[in-house]
Amino acid sequence: MLGPGLITGASDDDPSGIGTYSQVGSHFGYGLLWTALFTFPFMVAVQELCARIALQTGVGLGMSLKRKFPRWIVGLCIAALFAANTINVGADLGAVAAGGSMLSRGLVPRLWLLLPVAAAILILELFLTYAAIFKIFKWLTLVLFAYVITGFIVRPDLRQIFMASVVPHLELNKEFIAALMAIFGTTISPYLFFWQASSEVDEMRAAGKLTEAKRRGVNVAELRAARTDILIGMFFSSLVMYFIMFTAAAVLHAHGKTDIQSADQAAQALAPLAGPFAFVLFAGGMIGTGLLAIPILTGSAAYAIKDFFGLKGALADKPWQRPTFYGIITLSTLAGLGLNLLDIDPIRALFIAAVINGLVAAPLMVLIALLGSDGEVMGRRRSGRLSQVLTWTATAVMAVAAVAFVAELVVA
Repeated sequence: MLGPGLITGASDDDPSGIGTYSQVGSHFGYGLLWTALFTFPFMVAVQELCARIALQTGVGLGMSLKRKFPRWIVGLCIAALFAANTINVGADLGAVAAGGSMLSRGLVPRLWLLLPVAAAILILELFLTYAAIFKIFKWLTLVLFAYVITGFIVRPDLRQIFMASVVPHLELNKEFIAALMAIFGTTISPYLFFWQASSEVDEMRAAGKLTEAKRRGVNVAELRAARTDILIGMFFSSLVMYFIMFTAAAVLHAHGKTDIQSADQAAQALAPLAGPFAFVLFAGGMIGTGLLAIPILTGSAAYAIKDFFGLKGALADKPWQRPTFYGIITLSTLAGLGLNLLDIDPIRALFIAAVINGLVAAPLMVLIALLGSDGEVMGRRRSGRLSQVLTWTATAVMAVAAVAFVAELVVA
């Protein structure tokens, strides 16, 4: 019954998220559990704003930004988005291939699976709608609840967990700042902004509102439904995020495994639930979320670029109808495939992708927050006080984290 918000929430826990949260939990223990509760209202506020902009204007986020701000500023942001998405695609492709290799117990090397995985995803995107892809692979995301079950099995000190969840723990060192940047980047990811808005437009098109004029304007009932959808989707995402960090801390960090460098090591977080078959659950989660997230990553880049250049195209269209739109998707997928030739471990690559998303997010969030508060664009649906406080606070948090991360790199 739910729509774009649930899909967005499910894709937010992509392999980049699983890899990042696993590494953070194993390295810092319970020290960053508070970030799940901290980021939740910001996730909801930013995604709600992106949805509201699309529902009110009737066009995608790229188109709305281009109409309001200087073309060169929007162009730079979209170019950065495309680069970040492509790097994320490469990391997620490597993770899906690593998951397949794990299921074969290493008999089939990861590099051998990269091309078949990329080809399979392109075939799905070219010949199926994303709604059909979601119906097929959404069940694999249920594997992520294995982390929730494991969290209850390990029976940690509840007082310690409560304090770690509500009292922020901060450290002024390079590793900690990078971990925060990665968490923020994989949780409040730029590609989700464009995906949310474009998905709302596609839903309106599917409902028969084929022209921009017919789509423009949103009533209270439609806005309430979108907000409920987003709230549930972001709650699902935050719940899984919390328990991935929690189980990695309880199972890996507590036993001295603080520097996981491979998928096999990360999979051991599920050992209390699945024992020697923990790799099956971990691999299933990586494969399922990757197959959902990669089309969203490439699709959101295609939506942003086609809006910027005034092109047409949507995932509901056929490839031969919109070859340019699908050409962008293919280019992003192939570029991501090429990045895997750099021979970076998939788990490390996932962390790097999260950091890059965090660096790209802040400039885009400034433009989106300004757009949402503009009375000429949004009319009576412009951001209220609560929305403005949350979105600008989220923007400030992302900007401060990015500046601190860059400053650490320069000093080092």
